[in-house]
Amino acid sequence: MIITKGITKSFGSLKVLKGIDLTINDSEIVSIVGPSGAGKTTLLQIIGTLDSPDNGELIINNTRTQDLNDKELAAFRNQNIGFVFQFHQLLPEFTALENVMIPALIGKTSKENAEKKAKEILDFLKLGDRMEHKPAELSGGEKQRVAVARALINNPSVILADEPSGSLDTKNKEELHALFFELRDKMKQTFVIVTHDEQLAADTDRIIHIRDGLVINN
Repeated sequence: MIITKGITKSFGSLKVLKGIDLTINDSEIVSIVGPSGAGKTTLLQIIGTLDSPDNGELIINNTRTQDLNDKELAAFRNQNIGFVFQFHQLLPEFTALENVMIPALIGKTSKENAEKKAKEILDFLKLGDRMEHKPAELSGGEKQRVAVARALINNPSVILADEPSGSLDTKNKEELHALFFELRDKMKQTFVIVTHDEQLAADTDRIIHIRDGLVINN
């Protein structure tokens, strides 16, 4: 479970978040929507512990993240949070399999176990025949599924996705969205998704509307 209490964030004189209170439950798919500049991505980065709030609390699985030092926070992020970005962010010099293994290796999983788990996830995502391909050899949809596999490798509590289908065509977009719900149903995975895609938002369990740095309903 994720809880935010009174989260604020400013950049210089610009107040981006003005007091965000949220609760996101386990195995829930939540979408965050709102106009550009509303603070959606800033909120997602704070939930992902990639940025710190000026004020307020973030609690993930009963851990108050502000109580962790930098080293503890990095380890916590590695084990509890997966990320999927609009442009996959795969490392071009590594194969799909190697890209998926990276978070597990960072988390001190043995190479043998990391490879075994990565292969299992890639097989589940119907990428078993693409494991040895590098990103340049994959389609847009395949790259995003590899990114999802990478996000799953450490069995995270939550996957945070920032416009995950924004660069995909309609067919690949629909397949990616269906995958999120399959992962929720089969693996009890929690998702928090920032999106401008109205259909995806409508299909999620709950829509959080943000405007001018405030939650207007959720």
